[in-house]
Amino acid sequence: MASISYSPAAFDETSASDLLRSSSSGVTGIPLKTLGKVRFVVKRRDVIVAAKMRKMKKHEYPWPADPHPNVKGGVLTHLSHFKPLKEKQKPVTLDFEKPLVDLEKKIVDVRKMANETGLDFSDQIISLENKYQQALKELYLHITPIQRVNIARHPNRPTFLDHVFNMTDKFVELHGDRAGYDDPAIVTGIGTIDGRRRYMFIGQQKGRNTKENIQRNFGMPTPHGYRKALRMMYYADHHGFPIVTFIDTPGAYADLKSEELGQGEAIAHNLRTMFGLKVPIVSIVIGEGGSGGALAVGCANKLLMLENAVFYVASPEACAAILWKSAKASPKAAEKLRITAPELCKLQICDGIIPEPPGGAHAGATWTSQQIKAAINETMDELTTIDTEELLKHRMHKFRKLGGFQEGVPIDPKKEVNMKKKEQTVPRSSKAELEGEIEKLKQQILKAKESSTKPLEVALKNMIEKLKEEAYHEYSEAIRAMGLKDRLEMLREEVSKVNSKDRLMNPVLMDKIEKLKHELNQSLSAAPNYTILKYKLDMLKEVSTAKSLSKAATMKQEVNKKFSEIMGRHEIKDKLEALEAEVQSSGVKDKILKLKSKIQLEMISALESLSLEVEVVKSNANPTSLSVFKNKVYNLNEEINKTTEEVVNSSELKNMMELLKLEKAKAEAEDVESESKIEALQQQIKQRISEAISSSELKGKHQELKAEISEAIQSSGGANGSLQKETKHAEPMLEMNFA
Repeated sequence: MASISYSPAAFDETSASDLLRSSSSGVTGIPLKTLGKVRFVVKRRDVIVAAKMRKMKKHEYPWPADPHPNVKGGVLTHLSHFKPLKEKQKPVTLDFEKPLVDLEKKIVDVRKMANETGLDFSDQIISLENKYQQALKELYLHITPIQRVNIARHPNRPTFLDHVFNMTDKFVELHGDRAGYDDPAIVTGIGTIDGRRRYMFIGQQKGRNTKENIQRNFGMPTPHGYRKALRMMYYADHHGFPIVTFIDTPGAYADLKSEELGQGEAIAHNLRTMFGLKVPIVSIVIGEGGSGGALAVGCANKLLMLENAVFYVASPEACAAILWKSAKASPKAAEKLRITAPELCKLQICDGIIPEPPGGAHAGATWTSQQIKAAINETMDELTTIDTEELLKHRMHKFRKLGGFQEGVPIDPKKEVNMKKKEQTVPRSSKAELEGEIEKLKQQILKAKESSTKPLEVALKNMIEKLKEEAYHEYSEAIRAMGLKDRLEMLREEVSKVNSKDRLMNPVLMDKIEKLKHELNQSLSAAPNYTILKYKLDMLKEVSTAKSLSKAATMKQEVNKKFSEIMGRHEIKDKLEALEAEVQSSGVKDKILKLKSKIQLEMISALESLSLEVEVVKSNANPTSLSVFKNKVYNLNEEINKTTEEVVNSSELKNMMELLKLEKAKAEAEDVESESKIEALQQQIKQRISEAISSSELKGKHQELKAEISEAIQSSGGANGSLQKETKHAEPMLEMNFA
C-alpha cells in the first residue's frame, strides 16, 4: 500500500469530533474515518510516524431465537462471550450411580419397543420411571462425603454463568483488572434480579467441556483474577451495589508465574478489603471451594452452600496423601475433614443449605438456579435492613467465632469419640523406688501365708499393671532412640489394614515383623535406657511368677480343704473303719474298689465346683518299683519337649500360629467362616507337631520304655488281682488343669 502525506490545511472543514488529536505525536486534524482506511506517514522534524488500522470483525452472538422461558429479558445480547453450547453435554454416570443404569436402560428399551411396534406401553414406562425416581431419591439420601465431592466435581454441573443467566433479568459482564490482564477464571458483572435490586456478581468460572476448561484454566484464578475481583468490589462499594460471590474452584492457580506475580499478596489483599466493604456480601458455594483460592472471594456476611457442594482447606486426596501416604484413603479423609454442607452447618461455618434436585444440580440446572435466586433475595432482604456499622461487626463476628472454645464446659460424648486421646504421661519410678515397693510386697506375701490371700492378689495385680506400663514406656523410649519408631508405626498401619479388611496375614508382612523383631532384639542392648528396662522386665517376671505361685497355693488350700471335708464325714469314716475290719478278717477287694470309686466321684465333683478340669489316672503299679524309671521318663520328656520347641520355633509353624490368633479374634464376632478356618489350622498345627514327635528315633525310645514299665508292673503283682501291703493306702492320682 502506498504512503500518502497529509497536511492539516486539507481538513479545515472537518468537525472536531472527526479529528484525531495526539499530544504525543504532535499530529492533529486527521479524520478518524480516513485513518481506518489508509496508511499514513507524517514527516515532521525528521521523525516518521507510521500506523495501520486493521479492520476488526464484528462480534456475533449466536443465541437461539427461542430462549428458555425462565430466562427473562429475551435474547441475551450483552457483553459476555458466554454462549450456549452447540453440542449437548454427554451424560456422565458416577461410580455410586451405576445401580441406576439398569433401570434407565429398561426405560429406554421399553420406549424403543413402543415406537417400533406402535403398542401402548405407557403403564410400564410410568412404573419404571417411578421406580427409577424412588431409587434415585433413596440413593441421594444416603451418600457419603466422598460421593458428595464427586458430585461437586461433576463435569455437567452448572457453572457460575449458567446460574447468573438463569437468575438475572439483565447481566453485563465487566472485564479487566486495569493492570493489563483479564483472567477468564473469574467473571464479574452487574445484573438485576426480578427488577428489584442491582447486584455486583463475582464468580469463579469453570468450563463446560475440555476446550472451555483449558480457556478458563479449570476454574483456578491467577493474581490477575483476584485483582479484577478486587476492582469490582471497590466499584460496588462506591456505588452501593450489594455483592454476590459464587465459589467454584479447586484452589488458586499455583504455578511459578502466579507466585512471581504475587498470588499470596493478591489473596491477602482481597481478604483484608472484604472485611471493610460497607455493602452486604453473600457468598454461595456452588461446587467445590478449595483453600485460600475460595476464601479470597468468600469473606461474606452469609455463606450459603448447595446441598452437594464442599468447602475445604485441602482436598481429600491431598489430605490422604499427607496423613495416610496414599490418595486411596481419600474417602476416609473426606469423612474426617467434615467438608460437606450439613457438617459445616453444624460447625457454624455455613449459614444455610440450598437444596438440589435428586441426581444433583446438573439434573435440574434451572430449578437449582431458582432456588439460589430465592436464597439471595431472602438473605439480602435481611442484610439490607442492617446499618453499615452493624453490617461490618456482623461480618467480623462471623469469622471471629469460628474455632472458638470454652474451658470447663463438659464435652459432648459424640464429639469426644472423634477427638484425639490425650497422651497420659506415666510417672517413671526409679530403681530404688521399685526395690522398696518389691520389698514391701515380699513382706505382704509372708504375712499372707498366715492370713487370707485376697489382699495379696490385689497387691500383686496392681504391681504387675504398674510394671507393665513402665516397661511399655521404656520400650517406646528405646525404640525412639534407635530410630525404629517410623518403621513400627508403618507396620502397625499395615497390620490394622489387614485386620480391617478381614484377611489373612500376608507372609511378606510376617517377614517384615520378624525382621523388625530381630533388629530390635539385636540393638536393644545399645539403647540408653536398656539397664532400667531390663531391671523392670526382670521385676515383672518375678512378680508374675509370685502371682502364679500364690494362685496355685490358694488352689491347693481349697483342694485340701474340700478333701478334708469329704474325708471327715461320719459316714465315710464309719465305712473306712468297717472296711479295715473286714480287710483284716477276709479279702474284700470289690468293696474296697467300690468305696474308692465313690470317694473319687465325690472328690471330682468337689474339684469341678472350683472350676478345675480333673483327669483321673489310675495306677496299680508299685511306686517303689516304678521310681527307677523316673529318670528315663524325664529324659524322654526332655527330648520330646526339645523337638516340639524346634518345630514350634520354625518360621512355617509361627506363621500358622499367627494366622490362628487372627482367626480366633475374628471368631469372636461369630464368623462361621473363621471358625472353619480355625479348625483347619489347628489340625494342620497338630499334624506338624505329631509328625515331628513321631520320628523313628523318639518312637523307638518310647516303645522300649513302655515295654520296660509293663514288665515292671506285671512283676510287681499289680496285674494278678492281689492287694499288696505297699498299695494298701494307694490313692488315685489327680491331674488338675487350672483354668
